[in-house]
Amino acid sequence: MRTAPLDAPDFLTLAANRLRPEPPALGDALANPRGDHTLDNIPLVQPLSPKDAAVLVPVVMREEPTLLFTERAASLRQHSGQIAFPGGRVDPTDDSILAAAYREAQEEIGLDSRFISPLGYLDPYLSTTNYLVIPVVARVSPSYTLALNPDEVADTFEVPVSFLMDPANHQLHAREWKGAVRRYYAMPYEGRYIWGVTAGILRNLYERLYTP
Repeated sequence: MRTAPLDAPDFLTLAANRLRPEPPALGDALANPRGDHTLDNIPLVQPLSPKDAAVLVPVVMREEPTLLFTERAASLRQHSGQIAFPGGRVDPTDDSILAAAYREAQEEIGLDSRFISPLGYLDPYLSTTNYLVIPVVARVSPSYTLALNPDEVADTFEVPVSFLMDPANHQLHAREWKGAVRRYYAMPYEGRYIWGVTAGILRNLYERLYTP
């Protein structure tokens, strides 16, 4: 279990040893994707036909590493005001999952690729809105600069990796969705409510790095 502060060399060693070096193949990704459905053992109806998406999980390489998050703009039609990682749907013009994650980070928050270096990939995550999200974990230079797109992002902030990788901070919450009560992970931090897909991806990162 992760309970103590984590320094940058420790995190980089874990990432090198435990993350996927390549994104999963499409068939493997669809065979048994992670998602909130796994918390309630909800069976998936095959064949699945989700939309492909990519997110960047930006690890800022400070002395004690942090993760960089966005707060989505209140004017957005979907998921307004929610906490998220930079990311979105994979476009036909994207050469790869990595390229899609880089493009979205540039478009949403102006995070240039010169500040980013990929570390590896997490397991695919199937959202309740039918997106198959492939998370790209990457190191980000602390000297990064941003230029937020106000149509998409209201704010950005950092959270220590040691807080997010402590299972004591992984709360299980529930709410009604489409007539059924669904459970999901939540990791509230200093007035920010990190939940849903974002918290689920963080939980997957914890399990990938710290569990057998």
